[in-house]
Amino acid sequence: MLLTAFLAALCVFICFGGNWLWGQTMIERPLVVGMIAGIVFGDIRTGVLIGASLEAIFMGAVDIGGALSAEPVTATVLATTFAITLGVNTKAALALAVPIGVFGAFISMFLKNVVMNVFAPLVDKAAEKNDPKMLTRLHFGMWVANYFTFSLVTFFAVLAGAKPVQHLVSQIPANLMAGLAATGGLLPAVGFAILMRMLWSKELSPYYFLGFILAAYCELPSVAVAAIGIIIVFIQWMRDKQLMDIENKQKELAVSGVKTTSAASTSAEQEEEDFFA
Repeated sequence: MLLTAFLAALCVFICFGGNWLWGQTMIERPLVVGMIAGIVFGDIRTGVLIGASLEAIFMGAVDIGGALSAEPVTATVLATTFAITLGVNTKAALALAVPIGVFGAFISMFLKNVVMNVFAPLVDKAAEKNDPKMLTRLHFGMWVANYFTFSLVTFFAVLAGAKPVQHLVSQIPANLMAGLAATGGLLPAVGFAILMRMLWSKELSPYYFLGFILAAYCELPSVAVAAIGIIIVFIQWMRDKQLMDIENKQKELAVSGVKTTSAASTSAEQEEEDFFA
C-alpha cells in the first residue's frame, strides 16, 4: 500500500503542479488526471470512465479569485485509486470524490491565501533589488512547496485511509451502496445543470433541445451528437463569414462611391473656374 500511496501522490504532483509549470496546460482536468492515474495503476478504462464522469461534474465549477469551489485533481486521483486498488464501485467512488474535492479546495485556499503570503515580502524585496535569480528561486520554491504539500495530503490519505475505506466499503449494506451508486450517476447531471446556468440563453436553447432530442429519442451516442454539433458550428461559421463579406463589400462600395462623387464634384468646379478664367 506504500507504493500505491506514492504513485497516487506522484499523479497529483504531475497533473496539478505540471499544469501551472509552463502556463495552464489543462492537464489538471479530471479527464486527463483519470487517464494518467489509470495508466499508473494499470486500468486505463476505469481511470477514463471516472475522469470523464468527474469532468462532467466539475465542468461547471468556476473559481473566482482566491475562492475555489472544488479541487478536482485530488478528488479524481483518490476516486480512481479507490476504485482500482480497493474495488470500490465506480459510481460510489464518484459520490466519494465530491466531498474530497470540496475538502481539497479548502486546503488549496489555505495554502494560496495564507501560507504563500508569507513569501510576499521576499518577492517584493527581490523585485526592489532587481534580482531576477532570486525571483526565479522563489517562484519555483513556492511551486514545489505548494504542490508537494498536495502530494503529501494525497499520500497520507491513501496510506492512512485505504484500510478504513476498505473496511467501510465491506460494511456498507447493499441498499446503501445502491443509493451511493445512484447518487454518483446523478452527479454528472448536476454538473451540466451548473454549466447551463452560466451559458443558457434564448439564442442557444434550440441547439440544446436538438441535442436532447437526438440523444433521448433518436438514441444517438454522445460522439455522434458532438459530431452533429461540430457540423452545425461549421455551417453557422460559413454563414456568418458570408454575411461579413457582404457587409464589408457594401462598405467598400459606399466608400468608393463617396470618393467618385467627390472627384466628380472637384472636376466640375475646376472646369467652371477654368471657363470663367
